[in-house]
Amino acid sequence: MGLRLSILDQSPIGEGETASQAFQNTIKLAQKAEELGYYRFWVSEHHDTERLAGSSPEVLIAYLLAKTKQIRVGSGGVMLQHYSPYKVAENFNVLASLEPGRVDLGVGRAPGGLPRSSRALQQDAYGNSKTLGQKLVELKQFLANELDAEDPLKGVKATPFPQKPADLYLLGASIESAGLAASLGIPYVFSQSINGEEKTINEAFQLYRTQFQQGVLKQPQAILALSVILTDTDEEAEQLAAVNSKIFKIRLESGRTLTVKSIEQIEEYGRQTTEPYTIEETQANIIYGSKETVRQKLIAIQNKYQIEEIIISVALPEFAKRLYAYELLQEAFSELTV
Repeated sequence: MGLRLSILDQSPIGEGETASQAFQNTIKLAQKAEELGYYRFWVSEHHDTERLAGSSPEVLIAYLLAKTKQIRVGSGGVMLQHYSPYKVAENFNVLASLEPGRVDLGVGRAPGGLPRSSRALQQDAYGNSKTLGQKLVELKQFLANELDAEDPLKGVKATPFPQKPADLYLLGASIESAGLAASLGIPYVFSQSINGEEKTINEAFQLYRTQFQQGVLKQPQAILALSVILTDTDEEAEQLAAVNSKIFKIRLESGRTLTVKSIEQIEEYGRQTTEPYTIEETQANIIYGSKETVRQKLIAIQNKYQIEEIIISVALPEFAKRLYAYELLQEAFSELTV
């Protein structure tokens, strides 16, 4: 079984850099990814942060499509809980009409920011409150122009109508999200960076495959997203991993979990929320090593979870080192990538 390699980029703003420079780095990386033969290039959505520039993936995707020729470009992902499914469908129908067959619509379950930015994004003039699952169903129907007959919005169309709509994906890190993707018959992407527990990953993929209902797909499509640190030597990679892998999990009383990377973010969260929470310091599940070591680790992961695609985020702050890591990774898999 070949292994397809893809990239998720978060447009990080490096020390002393501007947002403009961060976006230029993302453009260069997308072009290099296409040149190297990566299958897809996704960008993320984060709000109210000075460290990551990508707050509007739809806008960035449009620019990246114009700057590349054939690589698939998409979101990893749009935080649908904040938005109207109708408007998201319209945005991606425009993108898919501009570049047929190249657009992915990945939907994320995390808020993409702290409580204050979530409140700013979720101002609803009609007072409607829908679950993410309900919004995802509605989004899928708008993309296919197939609203239920009893839906009060029946007759509303998300124009324009592309020849090939954007492919819809659900991103998650739980058994619940796997079940939701299975029930809708859409591809499922599990984020090992958010939840690296092997038991949960195994159970999520198993549930997704056994409960999969044919829809957009005839067969389940399970993908794993993970973080990598790849350098010339195992020793250098190990040193960098020790510095760049610390994360903090904020566990809310309601049961939700939020992952942040610094004490400063935790302190800001505390200022913005009224919900009780606890904090757990842990190490992110990062795959690290030389290109041969990383290749062996990724093949082992592929075999363990029986997947055909891995979406990679290189967890290094300096752009030159990230770019070099992606070059090494593609070189390591040059005979295996499909």
